[in-house]
Amino acid sequence: MLKVEHIDVFYGDLQILWDVSFEVQAGEIVVLLGANGAGKSTTLKTISSLLKPANGKVVFQGTRLDEIPSHKIIDYGLAHVPEGRRLFPEMTVEENLIVGSLSAEAKLKRNDTMAWIYDLFPRLRERRKQAAGTLSGGEQQMLAVGRGLMSLPKLLMFDEPSLGLAPIMVTEVFRIVQMVNKEGVTVLLVEQNVKHTLSMCDRAYVLENGRITLSGTGQEFLNNDHIKEAYLGI
Repeated sequence: MLKVEHIDVFYGDLQILWDVSFEVQAGEIVVLLGANGAGKSTTLKTISSLLKPANGKVVFQGTRLDEIPSHKIIDYGLAHVPEGRRLFPEMTVEENLIVGSLSAEAKLKRNDTMAWIYDLFPRLRERRKQAAGTLSGGEQQMLAVGRGLMSLPKLLMFDEPSLGLAPIMVTEVFRIVQMVNKEGVTVLLVEQNVKHTLSMCDRAYVLENGRITLSGTGQEFLNNDHIKEAYLGI
């Protein structure tokens, strides 16, 4: 479904990613692991065309995303739930969801999709007229996911969805990610909670200092000595 091929990415003169390549198959949950500053968020921003690679390419279902403006990416079936959620705090829950459905196909199916989102997240239905900025952290994360789903994506990218949440809500966020995947949406996940993500993912890649250094299944990573020492504290 998604192929990232040999991308080099810079911020100005500073190179962040070196020759990064990986792929995501339809129906999978794929995880990008790495320490802070390793280049994980930069990778997702490049896939979303917010950043353009100096070299290499990003191909989604046969289309070169790196040649498309970022505001058009959603039309191709890819959505991005960014780190920090990035909601419109003074707009209501329902207004934030509507913002996620601005592509032609999503507009046509908006009412049906919103009903589906409210079934997935009953708490959002209860708070649909409430300003997004007044929600709890967990509720805001549900809204950010719901807004991404309103575009009817084939692939949904999550950047640190459990960041800053209470432990009970972290468990809920991972349940949401799995639920979204079971609804037929492919998932690319960046997440610091390594043990939990490896337990549920199909495959994983490690980014270290802007380079892919390791790949394998979630179970292979859980049994890998380097992963245990570097990311699991074992």
